[in-house]
Amino acid sequence: MNPSKLQDIPVKNLNIPLERDGFSRSLIRELSGLLEEMIGLDEAAGFISVVGQRIGSEIGGYYKEALQVSRLNQQQISDVLVDLKLRIQGDFYIIEIDENKIVMGNNACPFGDKVKNRPSLCMMTSNVFGTITADNNGYAKVVLDKTIAQGDPSCHVTVFFKATDEANLADGREYYEAGE
Repeated sequence: MNPSKLQDIPVKNLNIPLERDGFSRSLIRELSGLLEEMIGLDEAAGFISVVGQRIGSEIGGYYKEALQVSRLNQQQISDVLVDLKLRIQGDFYIIEIDENKIVMGNNACPFGDKVKNRPSLCMMTSNVFGTITADNNGYAKVVLDKTIAQGDPSCHVTVFFKATDEANLADGREYYEAGE
């Protein structure tokens, strides 16, 4: 097409890759990257952890209200963790579950390709999972064994329900019920 004709096309008809979801993910990626560069990975993860905790409390409340319960049991917690990630376009699934833990895999991050090289964003998963589990179970430990953000092809996440010997040996973040 003649360049002078392009100038006559209304701006709203231009093929620009811009929509709300992609814009939001780009915004979060750039914000987390800026935090990682300015204050370091650990501190950036700390800020994102606070956001994750708040969101985890809010989401946990939605599920308790919908299920009409004051506390989720371990099976409900497991179902909620998988369901919430599926609702935001993750691809989480249960690999193993027992009375002490749930082990999940994930093939698609809700942040899409924007999560690559932004490991601080994994604190959203850790804190949402940890907060929901601890608020209903009293305790949680979340271990991010593998993450797409760090270049793994998929994620591997373990959420411990109890401080067992296995949990104590695992490198992860512990969460406790609010007020504990």
